[in-house]
Amino acid sequence: MRYTNILSEIPDSYFGKTMGKKVEHGPLSLINLAVGIPDADTPQVILDELSRAILKPENQKYLAFQGKEAFKQAIVDFYQRQFDVHLDPEKEVCLLYGTKNGLVALPTCVIEPNDEVLLPDPGYTDYLAGVILAKGQPKPLELTQERHYLPDWDSVDTSNTKLIYLTYPNNPTGSVANTAFFQDTIDRFKGTKTKIVHDFAYQAFGFDQSNPSILQAKGAKDVAVEVFSFSKGYNMSGYRVGFAVGNANIIQNLQKYHTHTQAGMYGALQDACTVALNECDDVLKEQARIFGQRRDLIEDALQQARIPHEPVKGGIFLWLQCPPGFSSDAFITYLLKKLSILAAPGHPFGKRGEGYVRLSFAIDEIQLREALNRLISIKGLYHNHEL
Repeated sequence: MRYTNILSEIPDSYFGKTMGKKVEHGPLSLINLAVGIPDADTPQVILDELSRAILKPENQKYLAFQGKEAFKQAIVDFYQRQFDVHLDPEKEVCLLYGTKNGLVALPTCVIEPNDEVLLPDPGYTDYLAGVILAKGQPKPLELTQERHYLPDWDSVDTSNTKLIYLTYPNNPTGSVANTAFFQDTIDRFKGTKTKIVHDFAYQAFGFDQSNPSILQAKGAKDVAVEVFSFSKGYNMSGYRVGFAVGNANIIQNLQKYHTHTQAGMYGALQDACTVALNECDDVLKEQARIFGQRRDLIEDALQQARIPHEPVKGGIFLWLQCPPGFSSDAFITYLLKKLSILAAPGHPFGKRGEGYVRLSFAIDEIQLREALNRLISIKGLYHNHEL
């Protein structure tokens, strides 16, 4: 396979080349903990609206490139209700054809060639592709366990930085941010040339407290945009719908970008997502409750087994340290062959991910308990003197 020069600079997507691929595993039944797709069905009220909307004649034609007024107003109302953040539906809202598309498009809409972009390490794998496609200069924003995977701005040189990616709850570590951190971040970069994009894909999954929006910080819209996903909280990963909100200039650039790459989002999808925002706040609360219970099961089991792990404060993943002597890839192979557990290695999430594996708990409780029992059976790997 021969790629163009610019595509050759982009590493292969780990999940793009592994998702759906047949795997060989040990004698036990396979438990797939590699991919973070919430396991429940789309709420019926959303499905009902989608069914009705498919039959509407207006949804069978081209629509306004920037989206239906009702959908944009639902976004505005949701942010006002959930976060007490006011948005202009025309200037501060941009629909996205999947949040991944928006996150990859953002550098083209913010930076110039050779501008520096800070990417969280560890962090979501596909931010890098957007920076390379925009001909920017990616630089790791190192996040450490000691600081609960929040950046220490005093130790980060941002003098040449034009764009910073943040994501809380963090994928893959399960760490979260609070309003004080967001306010400090906005205060630090307000009035500078640096802009911020906050990936809020796991907004619904806050276990000890609800997750704040970065736009709640005073002055945030001067500096930041936030990207929201329907995939996780509403169990709508196959629909490929999200949106960006915040800084009007970045939003305007995103809107122009989409006029050249898309011809307007399918109207039935917009109608279904409008119902999700307007009528499904209870669904988001239920997601937090269900996944919070799963988090409690995981932490109780691992603590009793004395298996070291990063505390899970939000999101849908466990960031598990490998046993002594194991690389990420070696431990992935061990889990697959010995325990028939499929997980994701840490290194695709950045250099600081080496030595960890990411385990999704977007599975039903029966499978989760079985997976935990299998993990506990190898606790001796973490305590060599017990072997």
